[in-house]
Amino acid sequence: MAHETDPAAALHARLQARGETLATAESLTGGLLAGLLTDVPGASVSYVGGVVAYATELKQALLGVPAELVAEHGVVSAPCAEAMAAGALTATGATWALSTTGVAGPTRQDGHPPGTVFVGVAGPGLLTSSRLALVGEREQVRRDTCARAVSVLVDILEGCAREEGDLR
Repeated sequence: MAHETDPAAALHARLQARGETLATAESLTGGLLAGLLTDVPGASVSYVGGVVAYATELKQALLGVPAELVAEHGVVSAPCAEAMAAGALTATGATWALSTTGVAGPTRQDGHPPGTVFVGVAGPGLLTSSRLALVGEREQVRRDTCARAVSVLVDILEGCAREEGDLR
């Protein structure tokens, strides 16, 4: 099966088996995550869409990231990634949301070096984030962020399946 070797296809297969949907909220990946997800045939069954909010103002206006959160933690932070994911759920009505925020490079942002990335996940009873320290040029950081975001949600869904006794 193709989805055994393609993480995005595996994610869609798992979501579809559960009757669930996914949305994205992207900053540093600039739509690359949505592109990765929609490259999979049949993606429209489980992917509802996303928001690319590169500018801080759009993170606030479109995803509801509070100005106070940005002032306290910055946009390159776990709280921002979580707020972006939660905002994507609210905006789309999806079951799950993935968010990406961080520094792709080539220069530092808000004191953070390139490769500092946060992936947020929001879903049923879950709001969490992962901090990644990636290496490579700008495009490599962006691609690796997308791959890791997909992997994070696959791992979460596999954990849910084990808890539910469903090993699909």
